[in-house]
Order: sequence, then C-alpha cells, then structure tokens
Amino acid sequence: MNLNMKKNNVGVPFVSILLAMLVGAVAMLLAGYNPISAYASFFDGIFSSPYLMGETIRQVTPLIFTGLAVAFAFRTGLFNIGAEGQFLVGQLAAVAVGIFFKLPFFLHIPLALLAAAMAAGLWGAIPGYLKAKRGVHEVITTIMMNWIAFILTNYLIRTYMKAESERSLDIQPTASISFGWLSDLFQGARIHLGIIIALLFAFLMYFLLWRTKQGFELRAVGSNPSAAKYAGMNVKSNIIKAMFVSGALAGLGGASEGLGVYGYMTISSVFPGVGYDGIAVALIGSNTPVGVILGAILFGALTFGAQNMQMASDVPYEIIRIVIAFIIFFIASSDIAKSVLGLFKKIPLPGRKGGA
Repeated sequence: MNLNMKKNNVGVPFVSILLAMLVGAVAMLLAGYNPISAYASFFDGIFSSPYLMGETIRQVTPLIFTGLAVAFAFRTGLFNIGAEGQFLVGQLAAVAVGIFFKLPFFLHIPLALLAAAMAAGLWGAIPGYLKAKRGVHEVITTIMMNWIAFILTNYLIRTYMKAESERSLDIQPTASISFGWLSDLFQGARIHLGIIIALLFAFLMYFLLWRTKQGFELRAVGSNPSAAKYAGMNVKSNIIKAMFVSGALAGLGGASEGLGVYGYMTISSVFPGVGYDGIAVALIGSNTPVGVILGAILFGALTFGAQNMQMASDVPYEIIRIVIAFIIFFIASSDIAKSVLGLFKKIPLPGRKGGA
C-alpha cells in the first residue's frame, strides 16, 4: 500500500504537467496558433545550444533559493509570502558589500553572501517575532514587509549607491560569483556559481530538517504547536528561527542575482516576481528539497523557453503562464491527476492481466 502511494505521489506531478500542456494546446488552438510548432520552438529555446541551456540554468538558480525558502516555512507550519521582499533585502546587502568593501575574492564573496543571508534572515524574523510574541498572522505581515522592502531598497540605492543610470554602482570584481571559465563552457551564458550554492543549500535544508534535533523541533512545532509545547519545546523561539532561515534562503537568491548575473541592483518600478514564483515552485515540489529543485527546473525552463516560443511562433507569453497556472492547479487538485493515473492502470497492456 505504501509503495502504491509513493508511486502515485511520483506520478501526480508528471500527469499534472501533461494535463496542463494539453490545456495550453487547447488555448493555442482557440487563439489560432499551432500548438505543435509552438511547443517545438519552446523546447528548441531550451536545449538547442549550450548557451540556451546555460541561460535556463541561470533562470532556475534564484527559483531554487526562493522555492527552498517557501518550502522550509511550509515544513515548519508557516506560510512565508515574504520571499519577494527578503530576496530584495538580500540582494541589496550583497551588492552593498560588493561595492563598498575591498577584499580578496576568497573573503569578499563569503562576506557578501553572509551579509545577504543575515539581512534577509533578520527581515524574515520580524514577521516571525510578531507571530510568536503577538499572534499576528505571518501572511499579513510578510505581504506588508514585501512593500516596505521594495520601497526601502529603492530609496537606499538612490540615496547611497546610485550610478548615473537608474541602478546602483557596480560591485568589485572580487565579489562576483560569475567566472569566465564557467560562462565559456556554455558559450557565454550568464550561468554562475550560484547554482552550485543553491544545490548545496538544498542538501543543507534536508540535513537540517530531517537529520538534526533542531530540525525535528521545527517540524514538530509546525505540525502541532500544542503537542510540541507539552513536550518541552520552545514554540515561540522555533517560529522565529524558522522564519529567519526561510528569509536567509530567499536572501541568498537575491545575492546570486546581484553578484552573479548583473553585478549591480536596479531601481525597480515593479517586483522582480522571483519570490512569488518561489511559492509555486515549493507547491510543485511538494515542499521537499529535491522536489523544489525539480520544480525550479520546470518553472525556469517554462519561463525561459516561452521567450523563444514567443519569438519563433508568435505565441503570446501569457499562454505559458496559463500552462504554469494549470500545472499548479492540477497538482493542488491531485485527485484529478490520480483519476487519470487510475484510468491508465485500467488499460489492458500485453503481459498485464486485467489491466491491474
């Protein structure tokens, strides 16, 4: 029985993706587009050259961080909608260290990443504190903190770090996590060491939550705060810790963009959207580290491949957003995907008696 459940859990995301692509194909047909050529150009925009593969990985990298941030909060019983703001705060802290400090690279890069994690972690801990000490729901406070982070980072860049254009000064070369040899492997793509750091932190998240006493306490508090309190666990402290770690993960995503892709931070008129996309990545990945990595690859590939689909087949970018939305819908409504899996199991195949 448990084996069948595991097989269903593995099959649901794949069936959800297929169903969503079918819905996307129907939407294209209704809009007068050819879904076959559209999907062909979509996959061509991801796999046809090392450059495009490198750019896809670059797109995936921050999504792993924000997906891990949201998934970590989910696993500890919290709903972190503030990954967007934490992403911005982490990016600002990393870029500031990259601009104003002059150090050798083996000190400069770790310091910039540490600054991003600490700043974003503390930013995330504020809603955690309000939840633990005042009972204020984290959904409300994290949404509000997103807007504060958005306005504050723009103000600080404009006041203390502004270049001639609407962005910050460039970081020192010693703070960059973009290396020429890595970019050359992918024909000049903007891939950087952030992907390796993201995979490392996915492992660390798994180790912390499932292989340490602290991780057990965090999950126990998230599962049943009353039982955890009865067992002698400090519920309030663990809520704050969980939001700190969640914020730090999102902040490292911001650092990877600032130090690896651009080398500066822009004065934005809209949210970058990476933190909000991290919510979808966490849901697609069932809030597990491996699932988040796979969800980020799917989400990043869909986002990046859609650009080529739009240019090559003239299919609007919104079609891919429809596909992404239905992937999330079918995963959330897992009974639909499970019903489709059940139908496949009933189809009689050679060597299988009675379709069972």
